[in-house]
Amino acid sequence: MTVLPFDTLLHVKNGLGIMDDYHNVTLQTYIDEVREYLHAAGVPETVTATKECGGIILRGVADLWNYGSGGTDLSPYFHKRAAQLACKWGVLSDEQT
Repeated sequence: MTVLPFDTLLHVKNGLGIMDDYHNVTLQTYIDEVREYLHAAGVPETVTATKECGGIILRGVADLWNYGSGGTDLSPYFHKRAAQLACKWGVLSDEQT
């Protein structure tokens, strides 16, 4: 059985109910920002490109997807899940080196 690569943009669009391609550039920018946040927290890049991180990336993009009210912030759930992933994958990465 062939495992297809995880399409983060498609996952986020489906999660937000966006069907067209009009917002792809904006969504990809937010996806990249959330991934960079996770990398800085200690989650390896190889992990943020997998389905395991699909939910937190969707949550982070949804938190940032704000039409100009100026109150954009990452949710408490996002921060807790990021900490969990950093602990899990940071520890595993340290053990593997």
